[in-house]
Amino acid sequence: MLPARTDDAAEALDTEFTRGLGLFDSTMVVAGSMIGSGIFIVSAAMARQVGSPGWLLMAWIVTGVLTVTAALAYGELAAMMPRAGGQYVYLREAYSPLWGFLYGWTLFLVIQTGTIAAVAVAFARYSGVLVPWIAEDRFLVPPLHLTPGYAFSLSTNQLVAVAMIALLTWTNTRGLEYGKVVQNIFTTAKTGALLGLILVGLLLGWNAQAVGANFGAFWEPRGAEPIAAGLSVATAYGIFVAICVAQTGSLFSADAWNNITFTAGEVKNPRRNIPLSLAFGTLIVITLYVLANVAYLATLPLEAIQQAPADRVATSTLEAIFPGAGVALMALGIMVSTFGCNNGLILAGARAYYAMARDRLFFAGAGRLNAARVPAWGLALQGAWAAFLVLPRTYDTATGQYGNVYGNLLDYIISAALLFYILTIAAVFRLRITRPDAPRPYRAVGYPVLPALYIAGAAAILLVLLVYRPATTWPGFLIMLLGVPVFLAMRRR
Repeated sequence: MLPARTDDAAEALDTEFTRGLGLFDSTMVVAGSMIGSGIFIVSAAMARQVGSPGWLLMAWIVTGVLTVTAALAYGELAAMMPRAGGQYVYLREAYSPLWGFLYGWTLFLVIQTGTIAAVAVAFARYSGVLVPWIAEDRFLVPPLHLTPGYAFSLSTNQLVAVAMIALLTWTNTRGLEYGKVVQNIFTTAKTGALLGLILVGLLLGWNAQAVGANFGAFWEPRGAEPIAAGLSVATAYGIFVAICVAQTGSLFSADAWNNITFTAGEVKNPRRNIPLSLAFGTLIVITLYVLANVAYLATLPLEAIQQAPADRVATSTLEAIFPGAGVALMALGIMVSTFGCNNGLILAGARAYYAMARDRLFFAGAGRLNAARVPAWGLALQGAWAAFLVLPRTYDTATGQYGNVYGNLLDYIISAALLFYILTIAAVFRLRITRPDAPRPYRAVGYPVLPALYIAGAAAILLVLLVYRPATTWPGFLIMLLGVPVFLAMRRR
């Protein structure tokens, strides 16, 4: 196994990139990569899991505390090792090249590309609200069943999703300036749209009956789905398990804040701006997320949130305020949100594969920059795989309904992604011991208490998922471990 680097290479600044991202741009990457379609949808499932308005808000607060705490700890690593590749570099330096590769492997295979595919399909789905021709059941290539449970197809919805991925991949190959402008415009627009939803919900949508029912019986359980046989949210342990399970939705909605670390080679004064952008971006988004849920509860009774059609809570909120126009308004807002989100994901992801390729752990072409000084081959490979993930479909033989393979993969990988976050936060402790003299322009706020609390909280969530959601937890570790023989084969080569 290759040893971790012991010289100053890990702390040196990349010089081959164009440093075009200032503090505002970096904050827009953080916030823009976080805000997709999740905040407008996942609260319905979370409300069914926790069963009360109080615990719904508490679940989001837990997500906020975990996310901001992790971001503050990442700031130390980002300032210490401001290199393209970010989290991949931190794991490589703290543990070994194998752990860096396993992260990069799962990032390319599912975490980044699967999220890009999911966000692209969400963009297409909401486009269909405005353009009926775009539909999941309007097939250009009818489903081709390879096995009883799986098929390939190309619907107009899938076509739009693939076209979106291709467009944003191409614009990002044109240079950092293109990606930065798109990111700034769409992140500003969707942040404003989310703030508008909050203000409209609190000012125009204020429903005295809903407010009385939700906040008058703030902790009273109702309408909760059973988590497991004999386990009720009426008990302290039951609500603890419910909040942990609910984190799969809220943590996914608040994920991708770490993407700015992948682009460290293009950030101006990265030792200062990356830690600040992590703090500012996560605080802004988490504040908006909690307030959005307050707006939902001010407009709709909890039962209406739990039973929102297709879980579209934000759409139900706007429809209650603007009958007949809410669906179209929310569709337009989510289209803007998902477009900006995918631009940030596509821009950042290729920089991680660039770092892997430079270590000879990925396709060699991904480690070269084009004339615009961006990793065009990495962008192309990422775009091609994400577009491919849009095409496979799951098929329920009992109901005749089609699903999406990437949706299953994302369910599986949440556990592995959480494990990598725990390992990366633990790297702060490990590097303080193994490399005490390394330059640390920024030190993790609240060290060692806050990072330790994150590790304990995230580990508790992971343990609960292992016990109560094993079918969607163990496969994530299996996908990650499949990278071990690949790593060994590449080493031998």
